[in-house]
Amino acid sequence: MKIQLTTISLSLIAFRYSEAFAPSTGRSLATPSLLSKNARHAKTFRFATASGSVDDRKNPEEEAERLRAMARQLREEASALAAEQANKVSEATKRAFAKFDLNKDGAISADELKAGLEKAFKNEIPYNRIKKLVDKFDQNGDGKLQMNEFVSVDKLRNQLDSLIREEKAIELSESKRVQQAKESEKLKEMLVSIINDDEPTASDKALSVAPYLLPLLDSLQFAAFFAVNHPDNVFAQAAAVAYGIYRSIPFGGFLAFFALSYFSTNPSLNKLVRFNMQQAIFLDIALFFPGILSFLYSAAASNLPLNLPTEAIEYGSDAVVLAMLASIAYATASSLMGKTPDKLPVVSQAAKDRTITRDMFDDVGRFMGRKPNDDKDDN
Repeated sequence: MKIQLTTISLSLIAFRYSEAFAPSTGRSLATPSLLSKNARHAKTFRFATASGSVDDRKNPEEEAERLRAMARQLREEASALAAEQANKVSEATKRAFAKFDLNKDGAISADELKAGLEKAFKNEIPYNRIKKLVDKFDQNGDGKLQMNEFVSVDKLRNQLDSLIREEKAIELSESKRVQQAKESEKLKEMLVSIINDDEPTASDKALSVAPYLLPLLDSLQFAAFFAVNHPDNVFAQAAAVAYGIYRSIPFGGFLAFFALSYFSTNPSLNKLVRFNMQQAIFLDIALFFPGILSFLYSAAASNLPLNLPTEAIEYGSDAVVLAMLASIAYATASSLMGKTPDKLPVVSQAAKDRTITRDMFDDVGRFMGRKPNDDKDDN
């Protein structure tokens, strides 16, 4: 049984050696002579096993040695065939080199290679591809192909096909890049037409200060002490009248607040107007904090023996009004000069983050939000 298995393995070895060099030549090296020898060896072993002339129990060492000798012989024959085939390839390469070397100077220039390949392939080849071919196989960098650098025509064809594929891939990539650039430009033009980040006009400057009426009127609730203590002051009485009219409008404050919130997201309005709307909203929200403190104090004073001096409450209320008036005065002056009033602590940063601008979108139109370095640029 061992001899039968070894016979089969030996036949497979012979077949593998015969096929081992086939890819380089395009045809099998399993020549009739080699296959005939393998067949005779296999037949001899089958006959010997069937007739019982080989006794694997008595002479296993001899049979193993004989098998090894046959394997060596097969390897030698395969090596000889490989050397013969390599010699044939070398001869074919030399003949091809001689055909391409038109001036017989022992080197193939780019022009000679171009002429030879165009004759072989029956079509014109761009010179830049020929130059790339030479650069690919030119080992010594002299711009020509020597005999030891020359390869078969099939390899040259494969390399040309590879270059064509690379050029098509580059062309496709460049086409996509150009198309993306065009789409990006169209997107930028669309953003420019939709989002008004232009320099404010005179009407934009005037309109941009109107939103500050909301925090101004809401801050007048803290001016009650000033109006009562100064009945002859024209500004105090005007503030009292304005606040009375404002409070007489049902839900006037809420309506104004939500109107500013809605229109501040309208990108067609100038950036300065939208920013001031947002800033006015946050200034109005800031008034909630002193209002809450006042409410908590009143609730605590009704149940606990807390008696803050009236002067302290009055000064606190006046400070709130003065801080609001100073903030609005700064914002109004800056806006009328066409400058964004973005220097108010905390409030201005919150307004910036809520104001939509063109630079908040990337090249494909995705909203990215405010970039960290935008604040440095603004400053």
